[in-house]
Amino acid sequence: MKATHSAVGVYEPLQTLKPVDDNIWVVDGPLIHFKSVPFPTRTTIVRLQGDDLFVHSPVELTPDLKRAVDELGEVKHLVSPNRIHYWWIGQWAEHYPDAKKWASPGARAAAQKCGWGFDADLDSAQATPWHAEMEQLLVTGSRVLEEVVFFHRSSRTLILADLIENFEPQKVHSKPLKFLMKLAGILDPDGKLPIDLRLSYRGRHLALNSAIETMLAWQPERLVVSHGRWYRSNATEELKRAFRWVKVGE
Repeated sequence: MKATHSAVGVYEPLQTLKPVDDNIWVVDGPLIHFKSVPFPTRTTIVRLQGDDLFVHSPVELTPDLKRAVDELGEVKHLVSPNRIHYWWIGQWAEHYPDAKKWASPGARAAAQKCGWGFDADLDSAQATPWHAEMEQLLVTGSRVLEEVVFFHRSSRTLILADLIENFEPQKVHSKPLKFLMKLAGILDPDGKLPIDLRLSYRGRHLALNSAIETMLAWQPERLVVSHGRWYRSNATEELKRAFRWVKVGE
């Protein structure tokens, strides 16, 4: 992957803290190319008790962003929610050597190719340092990509990476690319899991449906995604809409 300019617009200003609610922020980053597709990137930062910072899917760290983050608290946790979203964790770890690097399923092997490793694995059953403030769930069933999702209780914010992608049509400047994104089912206002990843759950919807029921039971008000427009309100209904393709009982 590499940061670049492309036919998809970004969410300026970049590398800037943007409040979501008390003790939670998003940071929009530059585009990356993954499998020749341009993706806008997004980090979510949660300030835990004691001013410890939980950094979900870090974007590229710039000097200005580092100064702003340091004013929030101390970076303690660098989190890869799935095996794709690990790219900048190594860079952050160079600046925050005392932060623990948390691996999602498959992320360890990916990071080794970059010459660094994780410190701990994410697991739904374990008591994490943030368990008093955030729920955590490993979403299984896919043959390709499993993801760990988080729910910040006090702000009622659900944090996802690729389980929903929601590209805004007006930010996609290439008509062929926009057409392909529509076919993939990832254009706002009906963004969802891309079609290739939906197919990876074929015959395995039971596990996914169980995870969706858990997320719905949390009754989120906000839903942050890594790619495209995130949802500032009505998150529970958006979750139902985005996963209406899941077959109960399969």
